[in-house]
Amino acid sequence: MNLPFKISVLVFLHSEDGKLLMIERRKAPNMGCWSPIGGKLEMDRGESPFECAIREVGEEAELSITKEDLHLWGYVSEKHFEGEKHWLMFMFDCKKPLKELPKTIDEGNFAFYTREEIDEIKVPPTDRDLIWPYYDSHRDGFIALRADCHPEKDLKIVVEESIGI
Repeated sequence: MNLPFKISVLVFLHSEDGKLLMIERRKAPNMGCWSPIGGKLEMDRGESPFECAIREVGEEAELSITKEDLHLWGYVSEKHFEGEKHWLMFMFDCKKPLKELPKTIDEGNFAFYTREEIDEIKVPPTDRDLIWPYYDSHRDGFIALRADCHPEKDLKIVVEESIGI
């Protein structure tokens, strides 16, 4: 299927007591769902995934970080997401903790959740199978995933590389 292709980042930020920062999205994709912060690469500027992660953390969480504060723990290539586009999403864990909850922004409002609480809140349906299990098992290592997310088919996940489990 010939669909537009988008490149994005997700950044998993933590409070000083280890809770994860989540944003309740006010815009598509994933409107009305909770997810880690992130956004699309500014490809017209040649922005790298690390540059995008640093920019998004500054814009959304008002936290100044460097590439040394980030660990790229994986990526996922999502085909047919919501039947509208393909995504290549780079996933980072941020080692620099947040001292307080960021202010509400146009993108949505923030809250801190324990990892267990995230299993109970409204997250994008594919994240339950595609993001969170691999965050649990690979956030200190690396994983490369390919997923067919066609809305009329069962989610199909292929592990292309796995380091550190």
